[in-house]
Amino acid sequence: MMQKISYVGFIVAITCLIGCSASRQSYNPQRTYTKKQLQQDYRVFRGVLEESHPSLYWFTSKDSMDYYFDEGFNRLRDSMTELQFRNVLSYVVNKVHCGHTAVKYSKKYGRYIDTAKIKMFPLSFKVWSDSLAITANINRKDSILKYGTLVTAIDGYSVRQLTDTFMNYISGDGHSINGKYQSLSNSGAFGSLYRNIIGLKDQITVTYIDSTGAEQTVTVPVFDPSVDDKDTAAKVSKSGQAPKPSKENPRHFSWKARYVQIDTTLSSAYMTVHTFARGNKLRSFFRQAFRELEKRKIQHLVVDVRTNGGGDAGISTLLTRYLADKKFKLADSLYAVRRSSKYHKYISWQPFYWSLMQFVTHKKKDGLYHFGYFERHYFRPKKRHHFDGNIYLVTGGNSFSATTLFVKALQGQQNVKVIGEETGGGAYGNSAWMIPDVTLPNTKVRFRLPKFRLVMDKNMVKEGRGIMPDIQVSPTRETILRGIDPKAAVIRRMIMHKNKIGIAQQ
Repeated sequence: MMQKISYVGFIVAITCLIGCSASRQSYNPQRTYTKKQLQQDYRVFRGVLEESHPSLYWFTSKDSMDYYFDEGFNRLRDSMTELQFRNVLSYVVNKVHCGHTAVKYSKKYGRYIDTAKIKMFPLSFKVWSDSLAITANINRKDSILKYGTLVTAIDGYSVRQLTDTFMNYISGDGHSINGKYQSLSNSGAFGSLYRNIIGLKDQITVTYIDSTGAEQTVTVPVFDPSVDDKDTAAKVSKSGQAPKPSKENPRHFSWKARYVQIDTTLSSAYMTVHTFARGNKLRSFFRQAFRELEKRKIQHLVVDVRTNGGGDAGISTLLTRYLADKKFKLADSLYAVRRSSKYHKYISWQPFYWSLMQFVTHKKKDGLYHFGYFERHYFRPKKRHHFDGNIYLVTGGNSFSATTLFVKALQGQQNVKVIGEETGGGAYGNSAWMIPDVTLPNTKVRFRLPKFRLVMDKNMVKEGRGIMPDIQVSPTRETILRGIDPKAAVIRRMIMHKNKIGIAQQ
């Protein structure tokens, strides 16, 4: 009997493997969906957002949002590929101004992107205002388009035309412009948008500023992993991004996620925290790090969260407790508009979220389901190994979600300075907490649906911007060319100045 079961299981497994392999081989990214199929998916997309998104009209009025929804629907005039349809949805989602609401590829398309040898846009940039400075070039033999080179146009499109176009397809909190510029600056993002929105030919024409300050034009090939340098191809994923850390070496990954450097000559420490996600041993890291800072009597602590996209609010709150000088709340309000949904079959883990919300939320007179614990609860500073010296928080466009909660709770404290650039996460609040995927019935395109709206400070004017730094420090072409970190340089000067004052007073 055991042999029979094993044999049957073996046949099923082989059949499954053959089927899965055939599915991958036969997947056609150019497959089109009929107008009727697209319209059905779009009605589900709009219906879910109108029914369950807690902040659909937070930064865009209902009449304007209705206009954008109708505009998106009217673009479905004929059959489309998944990518074309996804572009339509991304355009509409952009108008919600919610960084946690984003459109994703279907799972099949995602697997295709990961395995197919797709031609890629070869350049990455630091994007700000109307400027592009090259930060990476996959074509390593290119001696012209080098690190730091300013680009003024691509294929005849000016930088302003390109950024203005791409901004319409990027999700972001409120009106945080810096967050969107940073999204374009992240590895591979500009190239992916160029391929998806404009289209990628075999060559691109780049207009740039040469070493004499003159404008020049050069035509370069796109990167083709099927024929180009195999070593380079192995180091770059199909999305244009560097490969993720190996799962076989989790200790290496967790070290990369956070580390601290101590400079006893300046009585300072530089703590970098790239994420608040679970699985990085952050709790033990904080405990050990602050114990060491106390032991060495460190007077200045830099906490660099400019690359921190968020994660577990419990972990970001723990770090806050080591630094805060008084009790604090995460939110003045945290609520969902509903628990259940008539679109439940399209929403991942909907029964789980429904069950959980029965326990943690309570319907109030306003008709909303409030997460009362966080609206009432005050967190107190840590007593053991608490840091009482000077604190410098480094922020940037990638500072988002739970990182914004961390910075907001500390900004304004007497011994804290926020240095850098506007955060990508909203200063007033965000929509997040529970974020299931919604899968559309025909195309299988997915989008993220945050269930809760969080308002950090109800007395704050809702401008829709990120947290503005106390001291603005932005990159320039010069600092990029010279490999200088201007934020770290400013902080070092501040620490040296304070140390001199301290010595003089002694």
